[in-house]
Amino acid sequence: MSIATFFKETKSEMKYVTWPSRRRAFAYTIIIIVLSLALGYLLNGFDVLFRALLGHLIIK
Repeated sequence: MSIATFFKETKSEMKYVTWPSRRRAFAYTIIIIVLSLALGYLLNGFDVLFRALLGHLIIK
C-alpha cells in the first residue's frame, strides 16, 4: 500500500467518525482531569504509607 492510498483511505474513513459536541468534550476533559488528580493523590498516599512502613521495618 502506498502512502497516497493510505491517506486517501484515511480521509474517506474520517467521514464516518462521530465527533462529540463541544459541551460533551469539555465534560470528558474535566472528568479526565479530576480522575487523574484523584489517582495521583491515591498513589502518593500509598507511597507515603509504604515509605513509613519500610522505615519502621528497617529501623527496628
